[in-house]
This record gives sequence, C-alpha cells and structure tokens, in this order.
Amino acid sequence: MPSFRRRGSVIDRADEPRPDIDDAVDAERVLALAEEAEAQAAEAEAMATAARARARALRLRREAEERAAAPAPTTDADADPDVVAEPESVVETIDSTEESEDPAVETTDDASPRPPGRWRRIARYVAAALAVLATCALIAATVFMVIQHRSAAHEEQQRAEFTAAGKQAVVTLMSLDFNNAQANVDRIIDNSTGQFRDDFKNTAADFVKIAKESKVVTDVSVNAAAVDSMSGDSADVLVAATSRVTNSSGAKEQPRSWRLLVSLVREGDQIKMSKVEFVP
Repeated sequence: MPSFRRRGSVIDRADEPRPDIDDAVDAERVLALAEEAEAQAAEAEAMATAARARARALRLRREAEERAAAPAPTTDADADPDVVAEPESVVETIDSTEESEDPAVETTDDASPRPPGRWRRIARYVAAALAVLATCALIAATVFMVIQHRSAAHEEQQRAEFTAAGKQAVVTLMSLDFNNAQANVDRIIDNSTGQFRDDFKNTAADFVKIAKESKVVTDVSVNAAAVDSMSGDSADVLVAATSRVTNSSGAKEQPRSWRLLVSLVREGDQIKMSKVEFVP
C-alpha cells in the first residue's frame, strides 16, 4: 500500500519559534543566572571569612583559658583554610568546624590539671594538721618543762633541808656542857636513829660521867656544809666545823677544825643522824 507524506502548511510555519527572539531571551536569562551566581559566591565568601574569624576567635579563647588554668604548651592543629570552596562545601566546613571545636575544648578540659581550688583546700588541710601537731608539741614541751621545774625545785628544797639538818646534827653531837651533860646526851639520842642511836644509847652513862669529870664546855660552830649525795629520804652531808673547849677555870684551848660526813635519814617530819664519820 503506498504511503502518504504530509506536507507542511502555512499554519504550521506560523507556529514555529522565531530564532531571534528566543536567542535574546536566553541571553538575558544566562546573564541573570551569572549575576545570581556571583552574588551567591560573594555571600559564600563572606560566610567563609566569618567562619574563619569565628574559628580563630574560639581557638584564641581556648588557648587563653588553657594558659590561665595550667601554663603548658599546646599544639594548635587547626589551620586557616586558604581556598574558598563552593557555597555548599563552605557551609558544611563551617558546621564541621563548629562541631569539632566543642570536643577539642572538652578534651582540653579533661586533660588539664586539677583546679587550683582543690589544691588550696588540700593546702588548708595540711596547714591545719601542722598547726594541731605544733600545738600538741608545744603543750607537751610545756608540761615537760613544768615537771622538770617542779622536780628541780623539790630536789633543791630537799638539799636545803638535809644541809640544815647536817649542820644541826654536828652542833648537837659535838657541843657539850658538863653542867648539863645528861640533857646533852638525851638530845643526841633524840636526834639519832638506827644502829648509831643504839650504840650511843648503850654508852650514854659513861659519856655523861666523863663529861662531868672533865668539867669542860665545848662550843661548836659550823663553817660550811654541802650535800655529798642524796637519794629519796636519805643523804650524806659533808660538814666543816670548828670547836672551842673551855675548862672550869676559864682557860681556853686552841680552836680545832673538824670535817665530818653525816648520814641522815628522814623519819616523818624529822631528819635524824644514822651515822657519823670523821674524815681527813
């Protein structure tokens, strides 16, 4: 069967686009798109510049806070971007930069040393403990000094008492008046103790008889006395004395010097002789 081909008519040619008008419209549209693209590029560049400034400000602030908290060198791994990318990539870079800043700050905070406030609290606790120890040591030293002072004062008082008792014992023992011989002997017995008292008491009668027959008066003066040794309620006292003898006719003999070591014992409120030795 033969095919028929339709031929173009005048109406069809009237519907065809006019080449000149369409080309002008396309040129204007391209120009508008180019201007819009330039505006978007300028806006993207401004946003990128602002993003870099913000990132740099955050980095500088973080470095300042790190230096204030703990002066340690830190490595800045961030670098300023040198190339301006497309608008979409710039926005994504800004967002990723902002998100990466926070973890960096948190990591820096975690890696930073302990805050100064905690060290100050620890220092206060240590200072308080040292103050308590110093106070206890001062109290202990004060108590020790008081005890030592009281012990020294008590010992000094005992020395004085034994020294006075030794002087009086020598005067009582060596002073003799034939007119009061028995009273002198009784006084010696009352101021003695132990074996010395027993021995003297056994010979007291003979001593009185000899004193009356000699008809002499003996005066004794103590020149010096000192504690030789002391232990508890007993002491040995070294006494230097001088005796002067006068007979019944009034004649006086030359003074004689004596050195005696008197052993003393405290019995109640009285200190008595327990032994007497003449020493050269």
